Amino acid sequence: MKKTVLALLALMASTASLAATPWQKVVQPIPGSAQSIGAFANGCIVGAEGLPLQSSTYQVMRTDQRRYFGHPDLVRFIQRLSQQVHNNGMGTVLIGDMGMPAGGRFNGGHASHQSGLDVDIFLQLPKTRWTSAQLLKPQALDLVAADGKSINSRVWQPEIGNLIKLAAQDSEVTRIFVNPAIKQQLCLEAGSDRDWLRKVRPWFQHRAHMHVRLRCPANSLECEDQALPPAGDGCGAELQSWFEPPKPGATKPVKKTPPPLPPSCQALLDEHVL
Repeated sequence: MKKTVLALLALMASTASLAATPWQKVVQPIPGSAQSIGAFANGCIVGAEGLPLQSSTYQVMRTDQRRYFGHPDLVRFIQRLSQQVHNNGMGTVLIGDMGMPAGGRFNGGHASHQSGLDVDIFLQLPKTRWTSAQLLKPQALDLVAADGKSINSRVWQPEIGNLIKLAAQDSEVTRIFVNPAIKQQLCLEAGSDRDWLRKVRPWFQHRAHMHVRLRCPANSLECEDQALPPAGDGCGAELQSWFEPPKPGATKPVKKTPPPLPPSCQALLDEHVL
């Protein structure tokens, strides 16, 4: 009986954690001039654009989830990057989550992607376009070895490094998050051209995709940018610290309660949802 109760409580807790947020009830972009508001992990967007779903240079995955909206700058970046990849004969760019029509918090999977300036891009470049079935249920390609200390050399391709480099060299990009093992491989392959590596930041997971983040648009006055990444290529002690075992007594980070919404985002919810 006790086990049954515990199982039911666990199920209820899991269901509650996946309950829809108010932002998921906004099914169309909020009309107005494009404005990213607040922080990447606590914000929203007015005047978002949907990424065109038909393109000869990229394909959009999981369109049924309707997470292909963002600031027009993000849409243009994706089109620009995928055209470069196409021109270089590297394959087709696979686009994952951007944001919801008005941005805001997801019910799971992302803490950021809230202000229309983030996009996940698969780290594989198929030469043959994926079918509709493949796009709806994409199979991620894990590029990291089982021990997490290096890339999986059987699936790593130099073109993946070139894809990340092209994205990092874009002037609108401020950060790219990848697994520490992928960052390490980029450091090994970079040669003397290393300035772009500063933008590539090691982060948890991200074994099969890169998370690209743009800077705040100049006319988005309520957008909160991050500080610039530390100087240098980030290939030294900072990177190596990710491969060190946890220090004795170290505790896992405690999940924090989300901060209050920026006033402008709360006003959007009050007008369009609540």
